[in-house]
Amino acid sequence: MTAITAVTWQNTVAVEGVTPMPPEAIVGQVKAVAEDIGVDAVKIGMLGTAETIAAVERALELVRGAPVVLDPVMVAESGAHLLELSAREALVDLLPRATVVTPNLAEARALLEAAGRTAAEQPEALARALHDLGPDVVVVTGGHGDGTDVYFDGRSVERIGGQRYPDGAAHGSGCTHSSALAAQLALGRTPVEAAREAKRIASEAVRDGLREIGAGAGPVDVFGLSRNRG
Repeated sequence: MTAITAVTWQNTVAVEGVTPMPPEAIVGQVKAVAEDIGVDAVKIGMLGTAETIAAVERALELVRGAPVVLDPVMVAESGAHLLELSAREALVDLLPRATVVTPNLAEARALLEAAGRTAAEQPEALARALHDLGPDVVVVTGGHGDGTDVYFDGRSVERIGGQRYPDGAAHGSGCTHSSALAAQLALGRTPVEAAREAKRIASEAVRDGLREIGAGAGPVDVFGLSRNRG
């Protein structure tokens, strides 16, 4: 089930505009699902504004007990900013509500800077510093680095390797990773098991990505559409 926080006007080349949803509409969408269908896990993606973040915090009160995966979406694959600079501190305040937070390297550094912390260079140091801000688990994704994700749960560090596909289609790879991780938590996996499976799913979705769509970074293919054509 999806609670829409914003409508973007975009294609494979660029994000041309963003229209946030009214805060009451965000809370209302979550309330409708929680009261009827139930919620086994939550994935939070693009939020955009401080007002939207406040609405999501209110909505999380309706789904207490469900694990929460926070993907701190700040910049699109095309380079467009998807989170107002003034909202970064509000996003930091949301971190203690997260079971797992899944920033890439740039997002991890931006979150630490918004929290008034000195951002480290190495992924493990970033993961440890972010963990101090309140989430149960941090997974610093390596899609823009050497491809290795760094997992830290406050006790142990695990490096989750995976195949890189530089010629793949990567539009939506971060969103796919965090969504897959949330789905695995809903299925009862532990956070580290969910992180490993999410890495596999996202990597294969890039490998199988639909390169022929659009002039920019084509969309990932998480459902194997390219393999099932016939």
